[in-house]
Amino acid sequence: MDAPSQNPAGAGARSTAMAAFAAVTVLFFAWGFITSLIDPLVAAVKGIFTLSDAEAQLSASAFFIAYGLMSFPAAALIARFRSVPSILTALSTMVVGCLVMLAAANLAVYPLVLAGLFILASGITILQVAANPLAAALGDPKRSHFRLTFSQTFNSFGTFLGPLIGAHLFLEGVEVKEGTVVTDAVRAQALAGIDSAYFWICGLIIALLLFFWVSRRIVNEAVPPAPIGSRTGMIALILEAFSSRWGLLGAAAIFLYVGAEVAIGTHMALFLNSDAVWGQSDAPFGVPLLGWFMGSDGVSGVSLQEAGKAVAFYWGGAMVGRAIGSVLLARFSASKLLALFTAIAAAMCLYVVMVGGVSGGFVALSIGLFNSIMFPVIFTLTLERSTARAEATSGLLCTAIVGGAAIPFLAGLLSDAVGYGASLVLPAACYVALCLFAIAAGRAPVRQASAAATVH
Repeated sequence: MDAPSQNPAGAGARSTAMAAFAAVTVLFFAWGFITSLIDPLVAAVKGIFTLSDAEAQLSASAFFIAYGLMSFPAAALIARFRSVPSILTALSTMVVGCLVMLAAANLAVYPLVLAGLFILASGITILQVAANPLAAALGDPKRSHFRLTFSQTFNSFGTFLGPLIGAHLFLEGVEVKEGTVVTDAVRAQALAGIDSAYFWICGLIIALLLFFWVSRRIVNEAVPPAPIGSRTGMIALILEAFSSRWGLLGAAAIFLYVGAEVAIGTHMALFLNSDAVWGQSDAPFGVPLLGWFMGSDGVSGVSLQEAGKAVAFYWGGAMVGRAIGSVLLARFSASKLLALFTAIAAAMCLYVVMVGGVSGGFVALSIGLFNSIMFPVIFTLTLERSTARAEATSGLLCTAIVGGAAIPFLAGLLSDAVGYGASLVLPAACYVALCLFAIAAGRAPVRQASAAATVH
């Protein structure tokens, strides 16, 4: 029986696939927004609980370590029950994570914050394992790069809004520079902001849960049917994924990319707020749009809250880059574009390390523009070249997002030792390795040109 999306005469089938794709794209937006709240949260907990950079980065580690522990169980869940039940399970798990975060904010207990972030991210992990290949599958296999990058553009819109709202709620009055003290009133206000944010997120997730429950038939009709005998246990999926050389290379690339992106993002507010960058400068307020979003408090220099709002432009760059990338990927080689973007990102990191200053702040924010296409292109390049099935490869790639737990913590240790700017040497090294991956992918044969269309 032919998959609906493979029937050229089925206008109704194409319409169903488009509706399903729209439903999945809503999920991309939701987890982008939730994930990007980690950036202002790291800065907030550093002040609220009087932490070192490395200790504050444990918030990112608690969130992203869920990918390392939950991706293969998620892949096994999806292989057995298919996409819709798995997505509903994911959203239910996220509701539980939000409730733990509400308890953490009210009790002011940092370990409970870490537990809530881990549970929340466990649900998001299931969403990513299900939704990335699903977005690639809903349509013509030749346009899988375009569809996944297009969905990631909405994910980036969520990541743009997250730091703006998070900085407004979490960082008012919070300062972490040496010699500053966070008063009890400021601490209580920041905790109340965290409580408010996750209360509304909980409501958003419940709304998505209901939305997807209503949309379940649309998605089920649009997804290509699972081949007979395709249901596979978790151990078998792991063994199959690790048997693929390109699956392992792609996982390493995702590990480095996510680690570099998150390390830069979670340090960005602290970096911009430092006196060596924007802490004593009003230059950013003179930049159209950026200055308006930051909203000067009238005090000379950039406060931590203002810097936190500027982080939105790091993620906003990724949003703009993905919109542009969606067009470029329809015309140019995905591997060549990835090589170009990673090389530019590495050069920008090295500029911050070697030059820094006020201009270094603008360059650091602009790195997001070149991060834009990296995740979806690495994902689809790997799916095409992997000898393992798509669900096994997807599970391995999403496991590798654990790089967001490891590399930011290492960058935190580095920034404690040598400063925020110099710590960008670590992301620079990651981008150089990714450039080599892109070159190798361009030379490797495509094994599964239609892999994305056979995901179930």
